[in-house]
Amino acid sequence: MSLRWQAAVLDPAKAGGWAVVHCRQQFLSDPNGVLFPRDWLRRLELPVASEHGLGYFDGDPVYLLELTDTAEVPGAHWQGLRQFMLQTPDNDLFRMLGYAAQIGTWASQHRFCGRCGGPMTQHPGERAMHCAACGLHQYPRISPSMIVLVTRGDELLLARSPRFAPGVYSTLAGFVEPGESVEQCVEREVREEVGVAVRDLRYRASQGWPFPHSLMLGFHATYDSGEIVPQPEEIEDARWFGLDALPALPPPRSIARYLIESYLAERQGREPPQLHV
Repeated sequence: MSLRWQAAVLDPAKAGGWAVVHCRQQFLSDPNGVLFPRDWLRRLELPVASEHGLGYFDGDPVYLLELTDTAEVPGAHWQGLRQFMLQTPDNDLFRMLGYAAQIGTWASQHRFCGRCGGPMTQHPGERAMHCAACGLHQYPRISPSMIVLVTRGDELLLARSPRFAPGVYSTLAGFVEPGESVEQCVEREVREEVGVAVRDLRYRASQGWPFPHSLMLGFHATYDSGEIVPQPEEIEDARWFGLDALPALPPPRSIARYLIESYLAERQGREPPQLHV
């Protein structure tokens, strides 16, 4: 666990500290970064929907200002969370921003009670939204999903979605359905997305994935049978790639890249990589 970033429930009623400003997977940034003096931000009359105490970064309290819409701030600009993932070398900072994005998304989607329609407020002392009218508690949402690297000896089965950057291929992934295990999800999603069967599932690692609120459970699986048939509208292309002829891959900080690099290291007798986030 990082010592630089530590999540904690802080009281927004207290003054001082730093703040990050978030709206729809984007953060306010300036040449000094994404942490702004909180008291200075309060004087700007930003369209704040809610404020949340996030925790501590380098020992200083950090809060989140969740906006209803992006606003212009002199000398600052808005930058997407994916840009930070690609450009920010500081893993601790990205972990904090990923956490802030998840809390901000959850808060903006739970301003009103889903059971009775009443307004919801922050519950003191815990990370929860509370409806005074009917007593419902809503905690931050986590959506379990699986991500799997399928291999056949020195070949990797990689696919691309129409949403990917041009030329990039990745591992297969999908959300866990109600009532199924993660292992069943792996087998089902691989079958649905590329039409093949797999065996010998091995759990490798997990990663919180704040796009917007997933927990990615990473697996390695061995090809069993079938021919590749890409799922229409979901998979643009899928094919086997040799170890020495891989396409453009996902960014290094992603668990998809970790699964690929881990298998390459295993086949080539190298030390396995570390999953930093």
